Amino acid sequence: MNPSATENVYLPKTAVLDRIVCEIPEVKTFYWHFEDQAEQQAFKHFRPGQFAEVSLFGVGEFPTSLPPSPTEEETFFTVRQVGSCTSALHHLKPGEKFAVRGPYGNGFPMEQYYGKNLVFVAGGIGLIPLRSCIVYAINHRDKYQRIQIFHGAKTPKELMYVSNLEEWSRSPGIECYLTVDRANDSWPGNVGVVGSLFKKPGVQIPVENTVAFVCGPPIMFRFVIKDLLTMGFAERNIVSTLERYMKCGVGKCGHCCIGMAYVCVDGPVFTYQQIKKLGEDI
Repeated sequence: MNPSATENVYLPKTAVLDRIVCEIPEVKTFYWHFEDQAEQQAFKHFRPGQFAEVSLFGVGEFPTSLPPSPTEEETFFTVRQVGSCTSALHHLKPGEKFAVRGPYGNGFPMEQYYGKNLVFVAGGIGLIPLRSCIVYAINHRDKYQRIQIFHGAKTPKELMYVSNLEEWSRSPGIECYLTVDRANDSWPGNVGVVGSLFKKPGVQIPVENTVAFVCGPPIMFRFVIKDLLTMGFAERNIVSTLERYMKCGVGKCGHCCIGMAYVCVDGPVFTYQQIKKLGEDI
């Protein structure tokens, strides 16, 4: 959704909290809707990979990913409690109000990937920004070739979107591989970093005509990128999102500037080829 010339792009719209789901420690999913139904319908034209700015009255504002797919009915954010603004959101109760503006950013060009194999690699809460792409691809299954999902977490209790992972694992034509760094007695799966899944017997990752989506902590990102390049992936076929404090969201304040790029408008989605040129230390 692009704002009109007369719209105040800094003005958030009032939203109402519907329900809250605890995902993992300190991470919750907040389902919400706009008070104005017209705003709700307009907002649902966002693209996978875009973000929004969330305002807590009397506290402040913060940027967050949009994990729902535009093909889904409900709007929601999945947010980790890390500061005053996110803490204020975590303390809201259903029926209480906050505000949202956006969506902002370029998003993943999912239409450009039609006919390609899709490989999703997510470490920890890196699955949050990739969820939208995964659900979008599954809901447009006939548009893509193979879909492979690799997700790793520190422990089984820190795997994101468990109900989604179970659903994806059961879905025909979807390959879903999970791993944890530290297992407990009840964990039946792989133990090791997410890149260790690439070498498991029976796992075959296509390189030709394939786009790899990678999101996770910097150390995971570096090793996964190295693995993908070793497999033969071109840098332009590896895509990710960059996280910065995107204060204004529209390329005016400069808080998210890296070199000549503004993460809020030129990103947050970049190819690895672009990230290297930015000189970003990941």
